Amino acid sequence: MSYTVNVSGIAASTTEQHLNEFFTLCGGISRIDLDETGLSKSAVVHFEKPTAVRTALMLNGGSLDGAQLSIHSDTVHPDEEEVPHVPGSPLDQSDKPRAGIAAEYLSKGYKLSDSILQRAIQLDTEKGISTRFLNYFQSLDVSIGAKALGPDQTLSGKVTSTFQTATQRAKTVDEQKGYTKVAGDYYTRALGSPLGQRVRSFYTSTSKQILDIHEEARRIADEHKDSQHAHATGSTDGEASGPAHSSE
Repeated sequence: MSYTVNVSGIAASTTEQHLNEFFTLCGGISRIDLDETGLSKSAVVHFEKPTAVRTALMLNGGSLDGAQLSIHSDTVHPDEEEVPHVPGSPLDQSDKPRAGIAAEYLSKGYKLSDSILQRAIQLDTEKGISTRFLNYFQSLDVSIGAKALGPDQTLSGKVTSTFQTATQRAKTVDEQKGYTKVAGDYYTRALGSPLGQRVRSFYTSTSKQILDIHEEARRIADEHKDSQHAHATGSTDGEASGPAHSSE
């Protein structure tokens, strides 16, 4: 089955690569059909999962290369049954909370209006956060916590206890135990930071405000800068990703 959205209002300077970089944050893409024959560009984006379609529709009115995109679908795609997450396997982008995906867009420089951010919060509230994502998040908290702190310990639990004394103690424990040396992705590094409580709450609770999305976007952007710096200095603690095409 094909899961598609129709995109119009595309800027003349936008390429298929730009569209791929923009929509890949919604989930896996099988192909993009870009039509440049008319007076303005349009495209059909084919996703691998219906959850990605619903996230893409959330972005209707978002900006890419200075143009406001019109995003709609001719088909209503029903929810699919969630496949349980296999410990150690990668997380599917389409399983992430919509507010988290919106934060990723902002962190990469894309422009989303407050109405789109509110739409993301509403979707998380109405549909709930993916059980697969919650299981993934919990498994990271437990497995990395056990490696860094010992049996039956979690990163979020350690951060909670350190917050009751001082954030400096958390920093000291991080340096001694080396969270960043065992952390495999942004979520585990974030959980092991003094801001871990906020990060955990943001990704596991549907109670959010627009300001929360902007704060998470800044955390993601800072993490990306730290990862780039680590690679530039020859460190292997972080995990950097390639730069995304900016909307402006």
